[in-house]
Amino acid sequence: MRKVMFKLMLLVIGSASFAIVRSQTMEVIQTAKGTSDRLTSKGTVNFVSTGQPEESNLCVFVDYRHTFQEFIGIGGAFTDAAAETFYKLPENKREEIITAYFDKNKGIGYTFGRTHINSCDFSSYSYAYVDDPKDTLLKTFSIEVDKKYRIPFIKLALERTKNELKLFASPWSPPAFMKTNNNMLQGGKLRPEYYRSWALYYVKFIEAYKKEGIPIWGLTVQNEPMAVQRWESCIYSAEDELNFVKNYLGPQLEKSKLLPSVKLMIWDHNRNLAFHRANAILSDPKASKYVWGTAFHWYVGDNYDNIKRIHEAFPNKGLVFSEGCAYPFSWENVQQWHYGEKYGEAIIHDLNNNTNAWTDWNLILDEKGGPNHVENYCLAPIIADTRTGEVHYMSSYYYIGHFSKYIRPGAKRISCSSMSDDVMATAFLNPDNSIAVVAMNQTDKDIDINIWIDGKTAPVKMLAHSIVTCIMSRPK
Repeated sequence: MRKVMFKLMLLVIGSASFAIVRSQTMEVIQTAKGTSDRLTSKGTVNFVSTGQPEESNLCVFVDYRHTFQEFIGIGGAFTDAAAETFYKLPENKREEIITAYFDKNKGIGYTFGRTHINSCDFSSYSYAYVDDPKDTLLKTFSIEVDKKYRIPFIKLALERTKNELKLFASPWSPPAFMKTNNNMLQGGKLRPEYYRSWALYYVKFIEAYKKEGIPIWGLTVQNEPMAVQRWESCIYSAEDELNFVKNYLGPQLEKSKLLPSVKLMIWDHNRNLAFHRANAILSDPKASKYVWGTAFHWYVGDNYDNIKRIHEAFPNKGLVFSEGCAYPFSWENVQQWHYGEKYGEAIIHDLNNNTNAWTDWNLILDEKGGPNHVENYCLAPIIADTRTGEVHYMSSYYYIGHFSKYIRPGAKRISCSSMSDDVMATAFLNPDNSIAVVAMNQTDKDIDINIWIDGKTAPVKMLAHSIVTCIMSRPK
């Protein structure tokens, strides 16, 4: 039954994909709790002339004449855990997952992704690409461990996206011998005598992946640089990261002729301290010239306005949401609807605050929420039971899809304003001149809204706990 439902879902998604409707009509795609609607086309509605709306006539106002940041993409993380889980599944299920994530017609069209340099918590064990403390020139550097699962998995995604996938990489920890605590886990800091070697490490990683046919679009300096974790971690104060970027990593990337094609991002930690870290580094001209933008997570508070503050202070720099997930893992939680709403809310706020790209954490996890070598088990939009081969789709998969499928790379955010506190929304003008408006209702009540554009409105009935994407062509 689940397999049949998924095939039906793919047919529905495919039928709703990018049909450019006449300027007088609008297609509505819906996902709603308590229904079978999952990225389901509800047909088209007509626009009618209304002019000034009444206060009782709730509208989401859209103005395509005002454009803002360019959209790069939405996706998830190619971790060891995701790749190992993927290859434990039968071939037909692997094909299902690749289609579900990376096919823009039959799936949700991911075009962005993340991976890790060395191991992370979502690896089956800790490892580094160099183990010899005397090898400061990294002559023994090897990504052989990645060739078993992770690299083949990434290649499948690249193939399905016709090489449209943009991938960035983040280190969780340098090799143990480079750190003050002689351990990849439990924090510690980078030893000053290894600053140059560690900067070269990033270059070696990019070159090794390029040799495998995988281009690296971007880098973050360090995953969660202010957290001493029981898994792979490394601590950088603002002064540490500024020094490393300005005097070591930036110059090494420049010397290797990787800038500006490779986008360097700082911070890669929670929104709460994001402005402080961005301000500390981007205010320094010598460091800022190497930095494309700021990456951030969601694990401590929402703090959405902190991202807006970064854009206000540094409008020429990029912003990327680089990690977020739901936890803890349980089969009961896999069924919970509110996790999808958390994703929808965060994506709308982050996009409306000038974020260019948005990245979920693990693409897939197994029946335990792993594998994970420190038992830091989490949820993922797709959970695969490797014991039975069954694949389970969380509400988050569909909520993310309302953005990733219909807002395409190169789109520009446009003005979008909701009359109701109960309806949040964002809107983008795609390269093909289609307009995608995504609106979400997290309340327990149905809400009637109207999409207003150029003095005309089209009605949308938003069910309780639902998300809709409305597709129309740009008026001529």
